[in-house]
Amino acid sequence: MLNNIPEVKLGLIAVSRDCFPIALSEQRRAAVAKAYSGELYVSPVTVENEQDMLNAVKDVTDAGCNALVVFLGNFGPETPETLIAKYFDGPCMFVAAAEGDGDLINGRGDAYCGMLNCSYNLGMRKLRGYIPSYPVGTADEIAKMIADFVPVARAVIGVQNLKIITFGPRPQDFFACNAPIKGLYELGIEIEENSELDLLVAYKQHADDPRIPEVCADMASEMGEGRYFPDLLARMAQFELTLLDWAETHKGARKYVAFADKCWPAFPEQFGFEPCFVNSRLAARGIPVSCEVDIYGALSEYIGACVSCDAVTILDINNSVPASMWESQIKGKYNYSLTDTFMGFHCGNTPSCKMCADRAVKYQLIQHRLLEPAGSEPDFTRGTLEGDIAPGEITFFRLQCDSEGVLRSYIAEGEVLPVATGSFGGIGVFAIPEMGRFYRHVLIQKRFPHHGAVAFGHYGKALFDALKFLGVADIGYNQPKSLPYPTENPWA
Repeated sequence: MLNNIPEVKLGLIAVSRDCFPIALSEQRRAAVAKAYSGELYVSPVTVENEQDMLNAVKDVTDAGCNALVVFLGNFGPETPETLIAKYFDGPCMFVAAAEGDGDLINGRGDAYCGMLNCSYNLGMRKLRGYIPSYPVGTADEIAKMIADFVPVARAVIGVQNLKIITFGPRPQDFFACNAPIKGLYELGIEIEENSELDLLVAYKQHADDPRIPEVCADMASEMGEGRYFPDLLARMAQFELTLLDWAETHKGARKYVAFADKCWPAFPEQFGFEPCFVNSRLAARGIPVSCEVDIYGALSEYIGACVSCDAVTILDINNSVPASMWESQIKGKYNYSLTDTFMGFHCGNTPSCKMCADRAVKYQLIQHRLLEPAGSEPDFTRGTLEGDIAPGEITFFRLQCDSEGVLRSYIAEGEVLPVATGSFGGIGVFAIPEMGRFYRHVLIQKRFPHHGAVAFGHYGKALFDALKFLGVADIGYNQPKSLPYPTENPWA
């Protein structure tokens, strides 16, 4: 269960231009409320003027709403309706009523026209509002728009109440995910940067914590006998409690947290294990812990958790699929070319619920080569959660601040194929339509780092709308062949 993401409490406010019948807007508001199947607080205050606006905002705030649907039941009052977005502390969606089949004299609302002026006034006041792709509809259609708004609102509320906690600088030669924190403040995020020594001191203070046996039992139950190292559980449980306690005592004025931790090369030798399995367990609760102090990776994971209401992971866009594997296991079975495929990999931080049944806690092969004597049995390099990632739909995405301080993002929907990787780590064979062109003209061209967040399902629509609402202007995606990229050579 994710316990680190917001619960969206929606409110509905109807607005009415004073030269139109207020009853028209109120009747249409009632029809929308009836058509929507989720929880929705309907404000009895219909906004015709600025005082109504203040009363309505107070009403929905007192009711505990943290997101709003502003409904133009008729043309709507341009100033008061847009000021709702200024005075309400939360994301607002603006939608308008389509005309019915009846009276087009006294029953015509002209909300189709009103939405134009609503958008214009939001722009003049530099206010953000979520406007669906076609914001005019019947009660049933608007109910569907409201349902689509919920994951967007959840992501926006989460980001605006998020603190990212880091431990340590980027490892040498892994600066690729290092980025200016300026973009975090632009998004309304707080950041707390700490030393690895701070984490080590806190870890030592949790030695003999009375909660450790309970966490050990939970870890053993999650993995199953024979799939973990019994002598390692207490160390990992101590670390898990250290992070959870740090999150609780350091979140300060924020409601939600994510971590970006330095996990090598000093970490395993000093702590006595690799942190990957613990990181995977926190991610399963909606508390992302990105590797290698990847701040924007942690943020991307958190947005994915808010949108999907599910566990997420972070992976390297890692290696190409061998042609022999594609020929024998993919060609003719799945409609993907070789360059549509790649392997997503990380040492072992993907939640166990998103991996195949044979997953197990193992050791980090690369770190074992570097840090422990040649030919020795793995010791402190143990702690990775390894195995193939379970097949199914995925969305690969990232939000990044580039070296110039500009926020950029990409989103690409695809799937993990049911193809055995024959490799190590937490890994899967991924397939994304037109991945080869996307790799060159978005990932390389716009200088994205190798880490990407993965949501388990197709969430491109909600992610796109959430990022757009947050003010991200550059959102790349895997364009079809019929739509060339600006940097793509048409004669290639």
